[in-house]
Amino acid sequence: MTTAPAVLAEAPGRIRRLAADKGYDADWLRTDLREAGITPVIPGKRGRKRKIRHDTRRYRECWRIEATFNRLKDFRRIATRYDKLARNYDSALALAAVIAFWC
Repeated sequence: MTTAPAVLAEAPGRIRRLAADKGYDADWLRTDLREAGITPVIPGKRGRKRKIRHDTRRYRECWRIEATFNRLKDFRRIATRYDKLARNYDSALALAAVIAFWC
C-alpha cells in the first residue's frame, strides 16, 4: 500500500475526497488523508473491530470511473501501451474514447 502516498503527492490540483475499496482500509492511510484535508471514502473491512462510517452514496458512484477504465482497456493498444511517445498514446486514448462512448 505504499503507492497511495506517492500518487497523492503527484496529483495535480486539490483533492477533496479519495474513494477506494476495502483493500485500502488502513488507519494510517485515513489519518494521512485527514491531515492533508482529504475526506476518505473507504469502507471498512468485514472483520474490523471498530466500524468505520463512510459516504455510501459517493462510494457507489465509483463504478462509473472503474467502468470507464474497463471500457478503454478493451482496446489492446491502450491496455498494453504500445506507443512510445506520449503524444501518440494520448491520440490513441482520445480515439478509443470516441469509439467506446460514441457508438
